[in-house]
Amino acid sequence: MAERIIKLPDVGEGIAEAELVEWHVKVGDIVREDDLIAAVMTDKATVEIPSPVEGEVTWVGAEIGDTVAIGSALVKLKVSGDGAASEAPAEAEAPAEPPKEKPAAAPPPAAPVAAAEPAPRQLPTPKPAAPARPAPVITTPAPRRPVGEKPLASPAVRLKAREAGIDLRQVQGSGPAGRVTHEDLDAFILRGPEAPTKGGLVARTGITDVKIVGLRRRIAEKMALSKSRIPHITIVEEVDVSALEDLRAALNKKPTAERPKLTILPFLMRAMVKALGEQPNLNALYDDEAGVVHQHAGIDIGIATQAPSGLMVPVVKHAEARDLWGCAIELSRLAERARDGSATRDELTGSTITITSLGALGGIATTPVINHPEVAIVGVNKMMVRPVWDGTTFVPRKMMNLSSSFDHRVIDGWDAAVFVQRLKELLETPATLFVDM
Repeated sequence: MAERIIKLPDVGEGIAEAELVEWHVKVGDIVREDDLIAAVMTDKATVEIPSPVEGEVTWVGAEIGDTVAIGSALVKLKVSGDGAASEAPAEAEAPAEPPKEKPAAAPPPAAPVAAAEPAPRQLPTPKPAAPARPAPVITTPAPRRPVGEKPLASPAVRLKAREAGIDLRQVQGSGPAGRVTHEDLDAFILRGPEAPTKGGLVARTGITDVKIVGLRRRIAEKMALSKSRIPHITIVEEVDVSALEDLRAALNKKPTAERPKLTILPFLMRAMVKALGEQPNLNALYDDEAGVVHQHAGIDIGIATQAPSGLMVPVVKHAEARDLWGCAIELSRLAERARDGSATRDELTGSTITITSLGALGGIATTPVINHPEVAIVGVNKMMVRPVWDGTTFVPRKMMNLSSSFDHRVIDGWDAAVFVQRLKELLETPATLFVDM
């Protein structure tokens, strides 16, 4: 038996370190080739690290949330062989020197080398014990995936399931996020499909501790910074978007590649460009340490976007230089890249003001949190048809509230109100978005 060190590989150009966000193994686990060991997160994406060999985990080199340098030891495996495949000379020496004086010279590696000497340990005896891992699943089961959802599993597990004629959607995964492991598949083969439960409601007493790491931790830090430093003032204004919706429907009748279908956001972006041209103090970043407000000529609008890994804010650069469809095309491109994890750092930074929208899920009103160090954010709420008094009778109108927050240290309530009213005017008379005023 020999010891093999698995190091954190190069995960991208210019990346010197990454944050460990998920372990797929622990000490004592038997991993097969291509099984996932861990997941790390860089500024750009989350990267999963597979095992290049089969062996038993004897050591893990970091905890969830730790920052790990590229090339540093991630895990150590006890593998079959003479150690020739070891990735570092120091570890290659351990199996090559079996004399007893070796443990005295290097106490830390002594335990795994000594444990590897007895022949019975070299046999695949730990593997039958592996199916015991589903035991925690019985007491505190992982949430079942929705019916029809693609299960999480390594390529090796998927191949084994296909060869056994098993639909992985039937297998309950015990790994992180419901990932199906080799042990889960082995246990399923032994016991067969579970019969549907019958009877009444059952009390659940399990507690799951979830450590905040990766993108979720960065979001938490950013929100805490914003709320602790910025005294927010939020203005909620009702906007009649009936005319805008009629215009949008007419423009969407014959979409093309150059003029795709429009959502309401490109109209709002063009309205913000016009309003910020009149109030450049809102298109700014506040350096509260230096006491300086940096007013930007270019209008770079961040669009809060929900991605599988969490909230991201891709930035439409120089919205003032884009027409309605230009804004729509760039917005669609950035949102897709943010959702699939391919957005670059440049595409996710540099905003001077932000839009946040929950679409159809939006409530009547919200209180958006400013994207520090910006000084303003515009929130889009749910659109609905409501009766509106026109002076003679009630008529149905398409109404939508805008919830806009401002940094009250540098933006007075009057200036904030003027900005909101200007947005209302432009959205209620959308023809003015296409002319210079």
